[in-house]
Amino acid sequence: MTRGARDESGVAQAAAPPRQGDPQVPYEDRGAGAPHVSTQGLPGWLGPVVEAVATVRPTQLSRFLPPEDGRGRQSAVLILFGEGPRGPELLLMERAGTLRSHPGQPSFPGGALDPEDGDPHTTGPLRAALREAEEETGLDPSGVQLFGVLPRLYIPVSEFVVTPVLGWWRDPSPVGVVDPAETARVFTVPVADLTDPDHRVMAVHPRGHLGPAFTVESALVWGFTAGVIDRLLHFAGWELPWDRSRQVPLDWRA
Repeated sequence: MTRGARDESGVAQAAAPPRQGDPQVPYEDRGAGAPHVSTQGLPGWLGPVVEAVATVRPTQLSRFLPPEDGRGRQSAVLILFGEGPRGPELLLMERAGTLRSHPGQPSFPGGALDPEDGDPHTTGPLRAALREAEEETGLDPSGVQLFGVLPRLYIPVSEFVVTPVLGWWRDPSPVGVVDPAETARVFTVPVADLTDPDHRVMAVHPRGHLGPAFTVESALVWGFTAGVIDRLLHFAGWELPWDRSRQVPLDWRA
């Protein structure tokens, strides 16, 4: 990264800071049918991700953290790991180009919490992540085992306070576009492609921001989604050395 350049994704590129900040809120099972987090029975290859989720601090993920005054719209995304023909993979979607927030951008399934999702500080984000994934991709939530929750992060441009919820696609179900007004396409990306140095670039926003990005599945994954993937790969020990001088300009409408 060029010295002094701003990182559009907010991803923390410096060495890990001291452990500080609020501890992660326990996401307990609050009654029959309530979503909960469990690491039991996960495939062995997810072990490094589980460990990273349990130890990472907010400032190690992003410099954009939720405002202290409580501003921001509570939301959640589902970071869903599955296993495909080429091994571990992630579920992503491309947002419809007509949406007000982040149009046309590849992202994790997710969205704002609804009142019926419940408390945003307990199981609300778990419900929201699964509900939004079902609404956007047709995913069957019963086949997903939630195994971790990352610290809440902030997207300044849309003022979303985002809770990333991690899941294991224990029983895969068919997925695809449910509502073209919300989703342009749904696809999976092998982790092997995300770690491949040939698929890694720095995205250059027209305003000069820089951030990690991935050229995968005929898409440029950048912004918040790419920043979270970048940090997960790093702290899970899956990251391979790549050339950060390789830059790809974003469309002026990004």
